[in-house]
Amino acid sequence: MISITQQRDKCIGCNYCVEVAPNRWRMSKKDGRSTLLDAKERRGFWHIKVPDHEWDANEAAAKLCPVKIIQVKQL
Repeated sequence: MISITQQRDKCIGCNYCVEVAPNRWRMSKKDGRSTLLDAKERRGFWHIKVPDHEWDANEAAAKLCPVKIIQVKQL
């Protein structure tokens, strides 16, 4: 199991996360920021726990993020 956390309000809408992990990320038509699909918000951070097979794509999304607002860790 892995945990993905995003600080969405600091997103600049670069779209890298969507390009490398399209099954977990989408760009919002409403505000142009990325959305971590199925995540829950708590104090400005969006969190979700996902299966291990999503590690590679989401780790790439975290590394490519120019504002470093995505964290991925093993549980």
